[in-house]
Amino acid sequence: MKTNLVRVDLPISGMSCAGCAATIERSLARSPGVARAHVNFATQTATVEFEPGQTEVARLIRAVEQAGYHVPPMENDPGEALRQEQEREYRSLRRRFQVAVICGAPLLVMGMSHGWIHFPGMRWVELALSLPVVLYSGSPFYAGALRAALHRSANMNTLVALGTGAAFLYSLIAVVAPGLVTTRPGMAPPVYFEAASIIIALVLLGRTLESSAKGRTSEAIRRLMDLEPKTARVVRNGAEADLPLEQVVPGDVVVVRPGERIPVDGTVLDGESAVDESMLTGESLPADKKAGDPVYGGTLNSSGSFRFEARKVGKETAIERIIALVRQAQGSRAPIARLADVVSAYFTFGVLAAAVVTFLVWVAVAPPETRLTQALVSFVSVLIIACPCALGLATPTAIMVATGRGAELGVLVKSGEALETAHKIDTIVLDKTGTLTRGRPEVTEIAALNGFDPRELLRLAASAESRSEHPLARAVVEYARREGVELEEPARFRATAGQGVGAKIGQRQVLIGAPAFLSYRNVDVAPAQAVIDRMAGEGKTPVLVAVDGLLAGALGIADTLKPDSADAVRRMKELGLEVWMITGDHSRTAAAVARQVGIEHVMAEVQPERKAEQIRALQQQGKRVAMAGDGINDAPALAQADLGIALGTGADVAMETGDITLMRGDLGSVVTALELSRRTIRVIRQNLFWAFAYNTLGIPIAAGVLYPVTGWQLSPILASAAMAMSSVSVVSNSLRLRK
Repeated sequence: MKTNLVRVDLPISGMSCAGCAATIERSLARSPGVARAHVNFATQTATVEFEPGQTEVARLIRAVEQAGYHVPPMENDPGEALRQEQEREYRSLRRRFQVAVICGAPLLVMGMSHGWIHFPGMRWVELALSLPVVLYSGSPFYAGALRAALHRSANMNTLVALGTGAAFLYSLIAVVAPGLVTTRPGMAPPVYFEAASIIIALVLLGRTLESSAKGRTSEAIRRLMDLEPKTARVVRNGAEADLPLEQVVPGDVVVVRPGERIPVDGTVLDGESAVDESMLTGESLPADKKAGDPVYGGTLNSSGSFRFEARKVGKETAIERIIALVRQAQGSRAPIARLADVVSAYFTFGVLAAAVVTFLVWVAVAPPETRLTQALVSFVSVLIIACPCALGLATPTAIMVATGRGAELGVLVKSGEALETAHKIDTIVLDKTGTLTRGRPEVTEIAALNGFDPRELLRLAASAESRSEHPLARAVVEYARREGVELEEPARFRATAGQGVGAKIGQRQVLIGAPAFLSYRNVDVAPAQAVIDRMAGEGKTPVLVAVDGLLAGALGIADTLKPDSADAVRRMKELGLEVWMITGDHSRTAAAVARQVGIEHVMAEVQPERKAEQIRALQQQGKRVAMAGDGINDAPALAQADLGIALGTGADVAMETGDITLMRGDLGSVVTALELSRRTIRVIRQNLFWAFAYNTLGIPIAAGVLYPVTGWQLSPILASAAMAMSSVSVVSNSLRLRK
């Protein structure tokens, strides 16, 4: 496997359908050094992975242009270049549509009057009105069809150009030289200027609506980009100065006042505040910040003022990394899209063949006086109604909306493949520490014995532990401080590694540690046995305290559950998932935690390096397994799982670890990610079904299979309206995921 590949995303203008994307993809794939090339019609981007020694970006751009398309300048951000290009495209489409409507409306009235409107030279007026529509409004279709023909391919432009071109040229001949197309001397042949013009207008309407809707699918990224301030208040040479964001460097001291957005990532130096980090984590409650706490660019300072040291700037900030990850996901292809890709690649040629066969059949079977008219109408209708735009939009628009919405909720999906895999999961394995639990020990119970006061017991224990670095010792000290207990400096302190500590607090000798440690120091621990057993059964670690050789009580210390863990596990079961817990803890402790959250399947006493083996064992039973862990210690298991879900807290998270990264550390986000996946795949399937069904049903009707029975023949105008609405309906259905 090549590991030195470089990835580049190229914005592309000029694409009108999935066929265009396929043409560009083939052109890029043939370029030397290109390992993979994928062109996303919905995002209007080409994602290329190549070997830098064999090719360069300039050559890739030339390959795109040789295929007949354009890469906008990328001096700044490619995403911004694409956005500007999309805005230009939308304005151009709107202008062309307006011209088509202004000229096409009177044509439609005259063409559909069936003789009610008639005046000398009316046909020449119709010709004059149709010329701006065909030559200006329709020019992108004819130019695109010509480009495709020069590259020996066909696309949607080919179908529209052939359909409208045939109708216009036939009508032009009918006006200029009617004897060439009529079988009845002296009788004026019918003209289809209104059909050619209104088809162009309706196709342009569809593209305009489609362009507007596709713009909304990228709103999540634009909203994230809009959160980044343009300047930062930096302390330089003892004075504050507002500098452009690109001039801020790591190590700068930045000042933030109430109501301002934080410009870059850093660490608070002084001051306190509450910061709204919902744009990163989806968490609505502001996060309190004090000296030493991290802050992230784009988040909103709610109240106080503070100074912080810049640590990460530019593309290294959390928000920029998130934007890059979302773009990567939006540009990716889900496996479910492959069928549509294959069909779209051959569909246009199939439609051309069907249109030609339709024309020939009608020429053979229609009455001589209407032969050419009926053949032409059916030919044009088949070409227009069968444009495969809806197929090309079915999958990428849904992925764009879903990944953007996920980012707003703090769920970062790495690729379309991960999004699709997530909906197939039937088993989820949850790491205990840091996933189900907070990941840090806390005192949850004080059981005083032999007449000791619980608060005095806590004071003596915390004072003795104040010099220890052991995690359980820190938990005791932090709890005492939260309870407002004043600690006393120990006169003598001695720690026994892994067992406990001894210290003199005032005039009293204090021992604190495991039962075996106190027994070794001749303390009778038998009176605490019932408490020890109960605490162990509840998943707590019992820490005994003796004062002057007498057992004073026990502290229950546990890695407490996150508030939403039990509810999240319940919701996972409602989704039909089999939930497992995996941990390195003793089986008794693991069983107690599992009971509290409602998990029946437990893997205990599993070392970190063996977690991947446990995941593999479940997979060998035919299960599709997701693993949710902290993204660091659980990396091998996350990689082994069918779907790796990395939980983080805030933005300080290894985004490359899992297939899905959760910016919040709660299990509710896991459920959100899985539900988002299921809804997305459901929408994609709906899109694909209707796109396939529409074309499957539409082509025979346009060809005229109902005419012998009903006498009804599909108008090219209705065919173009239906084609335009099919694409808009697919995009609109995808936009439902925003809710």
